[in-house]
Amino acid sequence: MKPLDPRLLRLSRTARGFIVAAAATGLLRTVATVAIAWGIAAAVTIGVDAVGDGVLPGAFAQALALLGTAFVVRALAAWATDDLAARAAARVKSELRAGVLARAAERGPAWLAERSSAGFATTLGPGLDALDAYFGRYLPQLALTAVATPVLVVAIGLGDLTSGVVVLCALPVIPVFMVLIGLATQAVQRRQSDALATLGSAFSEAVEGLATLKAFGRARRQVGRIGVLTDAYRKQTIGVLRLSFVSGFALELAASLAVALVAVSIGVRLVDGSLGLGAAMFVLVLAPEAFAPIRQVGADFHAAQDGVEAAGAVLDVLDDDRATAAPSNQAPSGDAPATAATAATTPGTALVLEGLTVRRPDVVIGPLDLRAGPGTVVALAGPSGSGKSSVIAALRGALPFDGTLSVPGSAAPAAERTTWADQRPRLVRGTIAENVALSATPDAAGVLTALGAAGLGLDPGLPVGSGGTGLSGGQAQRVAVARALYRVARADTPLVLLDEPTSALDADAEAHVVATIRRLAADGRVVVVASHRPAVLAAADVRVDIEAGGAVAVTLADGARR
Repeated sequence: MKPLDPRLLRLSRTARGFIVAAAATGLLRTVATVAIAWGIAAAVTIGVDAVGDGVLPGAFAQALALLGTAFVVRALAAWATDDLAARAAARVKSELRAGVLARAAERGPAWLAERSSAGFATTLGPGLDALDAYFGRYLPQLALTAVATPVLVVAIGLGDLTSGVVVLCALPVIPVFMVLIGLATQAVQRRQSDALATLGSAFSEAVEGLATLKAFGRARRQVGRIGVLTDAYRKQTIGVLRLSFVSGFALELAASLAVALVAVSIGVRLVDGSLGLGAAMFVLVLAPEAFAPIRQVGADFHAAQDGVEAAGAVLDVLDDDRATAAPSNQAPSGDAPATAATAATTPGTALVLEGLTVRRPDVVIGPLDLRAGPGTVVALAGPSGSGKSSVIAALRGALPFDGTLSVPGSAAPAAERTTWADQRPRLVRGTIAENVALSATPDAAGVLTALGAAGLGLDPGLPVGSGGTGLSGGQAQRVAVARALYRVARADTPLVLLDEPTSALDADAEAHVVATIRRLAADGRVVVVASHRPAVLAAADVRVDIEAGGAVAVTLADGARR
């Protein structure tokens, strides 16, 4: 594992600036450390010489003043480093999270579907939070080591060449220990990271399926399963801590032995008179400081391993240039060039499908040929699992497809010309108005109009829990329909995609939603509805039947098939 991933410097301007600032404050701390050593050596030498004279010269006060100033400068430099580290960690975490979310939006739901949602959330949440230790401790220490070690070795060499040579020969021992320990830590840390992702996935799955588990009396069994995974994560964490303590001991031992070599050499030469007291004191004070940065960076590296692992996973996503732009047959962009086998979505006045084929692992849906002009309601019918939602996903660019797709509207990106309502309401904690508008500052009049069109007479300020807690299934579904209607009114999208908008509604509520669908079409929009409800299918101008094997048949309102 690299001490500093160069991708972090390339992808984060804040990280680059922090490394430079940390190096500058590290240089200031190093100069202050040399001044402290010089002040101590001078004060001790002057004090010893003054014993015989009985009078302290004025140089002693100057040495103490230098010593006090150096201590203050070193403390201020350390404070500045900590402050910069805290600010940099917060900004880099924000940059990385925003970058990953933007990259996920570019690649679309199909890319996200290949990844564990719980693992993804764990990496972006608690994983990146561990960057506090990475930026707060490890990177400042790494910058300090890079700056301080050569400066201190040179200072020791200028004070006593023999001690400088000893320090220079002993220093490489610590990096060798660090590399060996790092190789062992890497494997242990990766197992701990995998255990955390597994635990997060298990907990997320249990929460999502809690209602089903309780209905079948299986909820209690999940307690034992999560307990086993939690115990595995605990053991992995203890293993990491154990290795970190052992590695810290090894680094301390190596540094202590190296300083002891310098001290023994100085003591022997100080006794035989070949080395002066001032030089001896100067070198003795600086010798531990020369080993301290490289020793501490090894210890901090282990403390920052969680952040290193999470940052590595995030940087892998940001640095992966494959499929950064969706191919022309994957996401309807509205302006990509056509190819021989497939064609991109192009602007027009109608929804045009030519040979649209969606390939799932279990079935191939299509080919589908269809032309639906403004004012048309297209119903996708078929048994559950036949592929109605897959066709909707292809129309909105969430699934790759073969063939040609032309989305009605101007030359704006197809996503801006499309409104979509999923069969699952996907409500979040907040008020009904905030869920309809997907905004913390919704337009009150627009929300009321959308709720009325969806046949829902609830107070827009009514609080809703995560997942729609507090609402019935039918009410939550109509909130999702109102959300689509709100976007249609705000963005004036010519294509509206509704996936099972009435599956949880009674006959009266369904009739109200069907009438709203017809009004959307009467306003000149193309409405595509996936449904198995007879009332919705009867209101359609075009019916597309999707069979379980993927075959499709298009039937017009007059009963003609094509």
